[in-house]
Amino acid sequence: MKIVRIIARLNVGGPARHVTWLTRELQDDEFSSVLIAGTVPPGEEDMSYLAAEGDAAPVYIPEMSRELSPKDIIAFLKIYRVLMRERPDIVHTHTAKAGTVGRAAALAYKLTNPRALFGGRPKIVHTFHGHVFHSYYSPRKTKLFLAIEKALARFATDSIITISDQQRKEISGDFGIGRGEQFETIQLGIDIDDLNAGGAERTAVRDEIGASPETIVIGFVGRLTEIKNLSMFIKAVGLIEQAASSSMPAFKFVIVGDGHLRKTLEAEAAGRIVFLGNRTDVAAVYAGCDITALTSLNEGTPLSLIEAMAAKTPFVATSVGGVVDLAGECREQHDGFSVCERGVTTASGDAEGFAHGLIYLAENEKLRKSLAENGRSFVEERYAKQRLVNDIKKLYRKLLNEGKSGT
Repeated sequence: MKIVRIIARLNVGGPARHVTWLTRELQDDEFSSVLIAGTVPPGEEDMSYLAAEGDAAPVYIPEMSRELSPKDIIAFLKIYRVLMRERPDIVHTHTAKAGTVGRAAALAYKLTNPRALFGGRPKIVHTFHGHVFHSYYSPRKTKLFLAIEKALARFATDSIITISDQQRKEISGDFGIGRGEQFETIQLGIDIDDLNAGGAERTAVRDEIGASPETIVIGFVGRLTEIKNLSMFIKAVGLIEQAASSSMPAFKFVIVGDGHLRKTLEAEAAGRIVFLGNRTDVAAVYAGCDITALTSLNEGTPLSLIEAMAAKTPFVATSVGGVVDLAGECREQHDGFSVCERGVTTASGDAEGFAHGLIYLAENEKLRKSLAENGRSFVEERYAKQRLVNDIKKLYRKLLNEGKSGT
């Protein structure tokens, strides 16, 4: 079974890891995979090195990147050319731009491929790792993207994958994209064992940032971009410092990651937060933190929270997108925040509620340990990498069997 997988760019984040893992794992007696990737624009960190570790180097298309551009026509033609050469059974696109250009090229290939005359049309799959239907663009641009997605779902997609039930509800129900029977929820997968770190790694990270053993370290891990709403995190840090008292623990705040907003955020933080940049010792970073923070305006299923749970680090996060599924059922309601099965959640944009949630969790060691254990068990059950691979293989087999049976 030949798979062609397409992503707009291999920048730092969950989608890049996701597609490189799948490309690497689906190279066996049953599957053969080719990865097509665009370019990482200036200001974003590149994770192309992950793809270089696999058996087959990606096909890079420089004209394909994040924003709409006249170069998309060139990207379309180049993808079409690759499809004609590879003759795939499955074309699987990931993220918005690749989903648009890639599915358009796949549809053109289906309509012009001679094999179509004999029932050999490839199946087209698209994965929403997140979505751009709020908090990214202007209302006018958002409406345009919605119209494009609805058309692609109707005419150029056999199966739509969402990575959480909440995301499926938003995309299918709230935004009216696709038909119910097109959707599959397939959760992300990670190398859980890679997130195990010991006391030595924890101590090393805490020594680096000047945190004593008693200090509560609160960290954000991710891209420094607008959708993460890190200004809210900085405001919450300021509120915590204002509320400081002799009965409260000492705090240290860190931001791990990079992006075009780094200088702006450093100026805004005014020395209250340690910026560590991108790190390869991710397990050690989570081990060094007592709480992981996420203030996003919009999320699919945030990899940083899955990684944090795997590392037994509890989280406080805004209840957007797939965060709702990760946190689980809410058990306690407080002023501005909720304590759930596996994490603490607050409303998007509520810096005061976020600060209250962080303080509450910092002062409750028993709750931190409980959430950490619940989170680790949840990730072991739901987010193992092999489970992801098996789910994707199962879907591909199902799609091709349906095509053979004519259903």
